Amino acid sequence: MSVDKHVEEEKSLNFLEEIVENDLSAGKYQSIMTRFPPEPNGYLHIGHASSICLNFGLTQKFGGGTNLRFDDTNPVTEDTEYVESIKEDIKWLGFEWKNELYASDYFETLYEFAVRLINKGLAYVDDSTSEEIAQQKGTPTQPGHRNQYAERSVEENLQLFANMRAGKYKDGEKVLRAKIDMESSNMLMRDPILYRIKHAHHHRTGDAWCIYPMYDFAHGQSDSIEHITHSICTMEFVPHREVYDWLIENLGIFPSKQYEFARRNLSHTVTSKRKLLQLVNEKYVSGWDDPRMPTIAGYRRRGYTPESIRDFCDRIGVGKRDNMVDLGLLEFCAREHLNKIALRRMVVFDPVKVVITNYDKESETLLAENNPEDLNTGNREITFSRELYIEREDFMENPPKKYFRLAPGQKVRLKHAYIIQCDEVIKDEAGNVIQLNCTYIPESKSGADTSGIHVKGTLHWVNAKDHIAIQINEYDRLFTVENPANEEGEFQSYINPHSLTVLNGALAEPALKDAVVTDRFQFLRKGYFVLDKESPKDLLVFNRTVTLKDSWAKAGK
Repeated sequence: MSVDKHVEEEKSLNFLEEIVENDLSAGKYQSIMTRFPPEPNGYLHIGHASSICLNFGLTQKFGGGTNLRFDDTNPVTEDTEYVESIKEDIKWLGFEWKNELYASDYFETLYEFAVRLINKGLAYVDDSTSEEIAQQKGTPTQPGHRNQYAERSVEENLQLFANMRAGKYKDGEKVLRAKIDMESSNMLMRDPILYRIKHAHHHRTGDAWCIYPMYDFAHGQSDSIEHITHSICTMEFVPHREVYDWLIENLGIFPSKQYEFARRNLSHTVTSKRKLLQLVNEKYVSGWDDPRMPTIAGYRRRGYTPESIRDFCDRIGVGKRDNMVDLGLLEFCAREHLNKIALRRMVVFDPVKVVITNYDKESETLLAENNPEDLNTGNREITFSRELYIEREDFMENPPKKYFRLAPGQKVRLKHAYIIQCDEVIKDEAGNVIQLNCTYIPESKSGADTSGIHVKGTLHWVNAKDHIAIQINEYDRLFTVENPANEEGEFQSYINPHSLTVLNGALAEPALKDAVVTDRFQFLRKGYFVLDKESPKDLLVFNRTVTLKDSWAKAGK
């Protein structure tokens, strides 16, 4: 490797990569371990994708492994459906975890850790209500104060904690708190709650437990048990780091270290699981995998590729300051990749018939490229006949200047076929155009044109005698404003009423009848599309992934 290239690579390291590289160079670790610790209370969204790419990307770059650990410490909101969806999403993004683990795997060990703290006089059982605890904690400018329960003996606390585990108390009747510093400037250090009582069925442990560790107690200790070297969180967990370090130090366990990076919020959407659940429950969307949702499952169903999402995560980078990323960047990444891999097909959304009056053959077979960006995809056969369909919007009876599509007396090329000229317009009694009579130039066949005629417009089409009918779901941005969560009123009031437009009656070339959900298509001049996973066999349904160009930027939205 040249010196210049080495310097360039060093400069390209983000601050977390620099930390890892320095730790390895100093011999602090022989190899690194990271983890991705989702709570199974909803589907993963685009923000999680960034965290996944970061955690798995570090161990791909520097060696080591990444654990998938489910933070399943709240039985009320968790479900195995979410567990399975999370695993599917990570695999789809292209990553493999070293171990599949659950915080519930450590419930017994965590309980023993809590007993260790009680024995050291560093934890106590508190009978106060949540309101009383909040009041006793003080304010950011006023120190807190301990109550009488903090003076309980080690023996009494051990017995009460055992009784909590045995189910002798109701929800909220008692909690276990760490005994740290009620005057700390960090409110989280003011005797944080370690355990609460919840009589609820757990998706893995059933009814074996009725006390559950809080995030601050489960998270760092689980990291330590797994010998996680670099525990990476988002910036809102900065205040938690002090609790994280205090617990590890006082338990005398493996010293995992927490590092924080900034969120990258995505425009024109929400990524709060609570708000996403509202959208699902209140029927604004069809489910967690609705193609308008910012969930990984939603993007997959909409036709985004894992490569495009990984590219997006790489482009937005890793920083220490939260910022808003325009959704247009994600759409750009999708177009970049889809242009390379999508199979080209011709689909007419709003058909009007064209009759070529001087075409005297029954039909003929033409060749069309599957993808001009990838010649390995080869060609496909399409049939051409006397009767065709073109887009209604591609004809104008009284066109303005510089209109290069079809008009009376004007010529255009039909993609992969011939140049035609419109000679006659036929209308129904209401004045609607129902047929265009045209003539074609036999010498103008694509790939063998000897006519010498040059036209500026090229139209897609389908054979009137050889096509299939399909349904089109045109998806757009779910919200009309950049940051709906920060606007006045309910965020749902900013939902885009045109986020889904269903088009029936679209006509497609027959090659689409063999489409499968893993295929990606560019419908010529229309956009990128994918077969919907719930498409019925008798009427194929295609979802628009993105338009060919950024229509929002063009419209100044």
